[in-house]
Amino acid sequence: MTFDYDLFVIGGGSGGVRAARVASGDWGARVGLAEESRMGGTCVIRGCVPKKLMVFASGFSGMIEEAQAYGWTLQPGRFDWRTFRARLEAELDRLEAAYRGTLQAAGVTVHDARATLVDAHRVRLASGQEFSAKHILVATGGQPFVPAFPGSELAVSSNEMFHLDALPRRALVVGGGYIASEFACILNGLGVEVSQFYRGAQILRGFDDEARGHVANAMRAGGIDIHCGTDVMRLEKTAAGIRAIATDGSEREFDLVLYATGRRPNTGGLGLEGLGVEFGRDGRIVVDRYSQTAVPSIFAVGDVTGRINLTPVAIREGHAFADTVFGAKPTAFDHELVASAVFTQPELGSVGLSEEAARAEGPIAVYSTAFRPMKTAFAGKPDRVLMKLIVSQTTRKVLGCHLVAPEAGEMIQLAAIAIRMGATKEDFDRTCAVHPTMAEELVTMRKPVRTA
Repeated sequence: MTFDYDLFVIGGGSGGVRAARVASGDWGARVGLAEESRMGGTCVIRGCVPKKLMVFASGFSGMIEEAQAYGWTLQPGRFDWRTFRARLEAELDRLEAAYRGTLQAAGVTVHDARATLVDAHRVRLASGQEFSAKHILVATGGQPFVPAFPGSELAVSSNEMFHLDALPRRALVVGGGYIASEFACILNGLGVEVSQFYRGAQILRGFDDEARGHVANAMRAGGIDIHCGTDVMRLEKTAAGIRAIATDGSEREFDLVLYATGRRPNTGGLGLEGLGVEFGRDGRIVVDRYSQTAVPSIFAVGDVTGRINLTPVAIREGHAFADTVFGAKPTAFDHELVASAVFTQPELGSVGLSEEAARAEGPIAVYSTAFRPMKTAFAGKPDRVLMKLIVSQTTRKVLGCHLVAPEAGEMIQLAAIAIRMGATKEDFDRTCAVHPTMAEELVTMRKPVRTA
């Protein structure tokens, strides 16, 4: 059978773009790609990139105070949201153009339209035009959602945070995950009065307990009013803003209510339901280790599969798919030991097992230290850094590393290489420290603080 394309990709985010580029540019496949919104997907347009730029912007208020302590004659100014937003939108336009240029250079045909599946080998664009393809890759990502409750229409999701007309004076962030905690810190750093509600016992569930407790304490010390064990019962519009009635009995008014309580895969309305594709929790697409669904010609990568919802993971899954199907190089991305960073203030970097998870697998030794970093200590700030290694008592391998510190995301990337290679605690010990740095503490901890 003759097909219009060897591969048709639905979704122009990080995973889909990488798969299309490699399949076409590296392996010579005829590739079409459809994107109904802006090229670049969640990460580039409404996720990682604009959020990190907001993190940078929010950090300057603290830097001014530190600079004064170091002898600089500076006066705190006023943050101009509209100026920043204009620069942000221009940068996103530039990145979207770069994504398009990359696809075009690789020979990929781009369709700016929504695409759905007609059957296992055909897709239909919103215009009605249809194409046949030997293989179809679904890379439609995920989306935030606001749960239904009285007044939920008054809340916004993370998608709207990059397009606010003005910064609020008072904001409520609902949720305890990394997106909620990051936006709480961003708004706080930009001068907004921030409260955070989370129904669980501690924010950042799934990360090491000691590390997330350290982050929560730092956020509170920075001025964020965190209420754990608390949820919103209803929202009401008032003359002065939005009144939030909480499960703890409190009632407070805010100018903005951000819900960041979860994301769902974008699988609805794609035409997958009647084709034999299997779905898991929240509508995620079930795939094997090679990203293949129960229908041999249909594959899926990225957040739509719900494996690990991180941009670099989607990219590696997309690359592995292209190498497997078009390069005759069967490649399965290994989802173990994937490092991650939470861009709170301070940042949390993590790779490997938490202390709690490692304890369940066998005897461990925990090496941990908390201290005041030189830079902020000199400025008279009470900030504290946490460095933590989880070590197997049996093999002496480092099973996990957890950092809470400025630039923890940069540090954890390098620690992840060593841990991925199977480094032992003695390998860390044999590594000479770089002084004076925060990271040197990773190779100077000689005695465990506890064993289990």
